[in-house]
Parts: sequence; structure tokens; C-alpha cells
Amino acid sequence: MSLASESILDNRLLSRIKELKARRRAVILAHNYQPDEIQDLADFCGDSLGLSVQASRTDAEVIVFCGVRFMAETAAILSPDKLVLMPEPKAGCPMADMIDAEQLRQLKGQHPDALVVCYVNSSAEVKAESDYCCTSANAVEVVRSLPADREIIFVPDQHLGRFVQERTGRDLVLWPGYCATHVLIAEYDIDKARRELPGAVVMAHPECSEPVKAMADELLSTGQMLKFVKTSNATRFIVATEVGILHALRKVRPDAEFVAASARGVCPNMKKTTLDKLVASLENLQYEIRVPPEVAARARRALERMVEVLPA
Repeated sequence: MSLASESILDNRLLSRIKELKARRRAVILAHNYQPDEIQDLADFCGDSLGLSVQASRTDAEVIVFCGVRFMAETAAILSPDKLVLMPEPKAGCPMADMIDAEQLRQLKGQHPDALVVCYVNSSAEVKAESDYCCTSANAVEVVRSLPADREIIFVPDQHLGRFVQERTGRDLVLWPGYCATHVLIAEYDIDKARRELPGAVVMAHPECSEPVKAMADELLSTGQMLKFVKTSNATRFIVATEVGILHALRKVRPDAEFVAASARGVCPNMKKTTLDKLVASLENLQYEIRVPPEVAARARRALERMVEVLPA
């Protein structure tokens, strides 16, 4: 197919999506790691929890979440009165799957007095077993807010957990989970990128391995990266996270140069969403993501506690 034919096809799909969105009274959410064309057509683009909060404040009847399953579950938890759809139902998160509710209950049994802080990258059932939820942007603040005399279990990401330990001085009980995409970014990737882009600022996500984080100039969530580059005087950036964020960064700072720390930093699940799947989801109202009410209520409590402990 020629480039002109592909452009015509994409334009038709975009028109169809706009028409269906209006008919369904839908809002489209896209995570920062989604394909460029999905980010561009979304009503809101950002991190998973921020997107769910934004959607809960709209009068939309349908939420179409272009991301992975735990993100759509979070939207369903925060918007129980809305229909939540995922264009690609097989888009999961390996890290979220590394711990389930039963495993967390067993860990809690070994540490009966501990408070449980779970990263938002977890299933609804794990959130329901937790005392507090957190994001990569606020994990440090959440843990700092907790009583100094209480033991803390942190699940599921060990690398974010170690970052929190370093920043807070708290000794956390860590689950050995990790992001399969972020751990593929290695020290030699940073060395190579620095040689190719001298003077560049290295931004790394806290989900990266400890050696990579140690080499970074800034440790930031995706949302924090977008804020940081807006005010930075630097014009060259090496980005150690999933490559999808580069599209958003370039839109924020078109005058700057951004390179991925590693071409291996690609989440295959995040790339499963396509324009035609989005059309099918809106057209047929597929695939609905539901969270059982009793699970949603307990998971919502962990999310609300996170908001309560953070400064206004």
C-alpha cells in the first residue's frame, strides 16, 4: 500500500472515530507509551492514574482506555457509573501479573503489623488487599507520610521500591517484581547514548534498574519528565523509559533533541492498540472491563488514602 493510500485510510478511520465518539458520548484516554497516532487522537494523554481521574470528572458515558488492563481497571474503580472499554483486551502488564491477591495475603501474614503500599501498576485485587496506592511520581511522598514505627510492604516493583527506600530512608519489605521493558535498558546503553549525544541530560524512570538509575541526571515519572523539559534550559535529552514518551516530549519541546536510551525499551503490550481496534471498540462497545463491586470498593479505599496523605 502506498503512503498516500495509507494516509487516506487513516483519515477515514479518524473521521469514523470522531463520529462514533460523539454518538457514544465517549472519552478516549491514551497512556504516554501508546503509539503516536493513538496519543494524537486521544482526548487525554498522560499517566495511568491521572487519566482515570480526568475521565471520572467528565460527563462522558463511555471511557475507552488505550493502555493495559490494570489502567482500565483503575478507570472502572474510579468511574463505577461509566462503561469502561479496552480496544485490545489482551494488553496486559507483566509486572502487575507478578503478584496476585493470594500471594499478597500470604506476605501480609508474614508481616501482620505492616502497612501495604501498592504501585498503581497492579491488579484491582491487589489494590483491594493494600492500605495505600501510589504512583511513580508520588511513591516517595506516600511512604514518607506513613508512621515511622510501622513496617511497610511495597509491591510489586522492586526497582521503584529501592528508589523509595533511598529517598525516604525507610527499610521496605519488597516484592521481587519488575517492569520487563525498563530492565532491558542497560548501563552500556546510557554510555553509548552519551557518546552519541554529548552534553545531553539523562532522564530515567524509577522502574529502571539500580545501575541505570545511578547513571541518570534526573529520576522522573513520565509526567515529571514532561514537566521537567518544559522549564529545562537543556536542548538534548537521553530518555530511559518506554519509547512512546518521546512523541509527547517532542510535542512539548519541539526545539529540543530527544533520543531513547535503548531501542529495546518497547512495551509490546502498549503497542497492541491500533486505530481499527479503537473503531471496533466504539462501534461494538467492546471489550468491557468490569471490577466486582466489593473489590472495587476496597481498591478505591487504597486510592483515596493516597490522595488523603498527600499535600494539597
